[in-house]
Amino acid sequence: MEESLQRLLDAETKAQQIHNKAEEMRERMIQEALQEVKTKEEHFEARIPELHHSFMEKAESRAEQTIAELKKRFNERHAQLREYAEAREDDALDAAFTVLIDPTADED
Repeated sequence: MEESLQRLLDAETKAQQIHNKAEEMRERMIQEALQEVKTKEEHFEARIPELHHSFMEKAESRAEQTIAELKKRFNERHAQLREYAEAREDDALDAAFTVLIDPTADED
């Protein structure tokens, strides 16, 4: 009986040691994971200015491209209006001279 009790005590001691090792390993893994997260977070935070700069460069590039497109459309429209005005200039002058010469001619 004493031998059985001793084996049980030895088994309990061994189980406690295994449990303690597992607990230490678990705690070490948690600490390593926390350290890894902290390192990655610091790395990310260090990259924030770089990411912001990159974002701003892209936004400025898109804004410049949009401005260039708007200027191009404006210039095209301006040219169309100028051509239209030039094409109608003679008709407008003729109509103005007609009204100046004969003010009643426009009453038709």
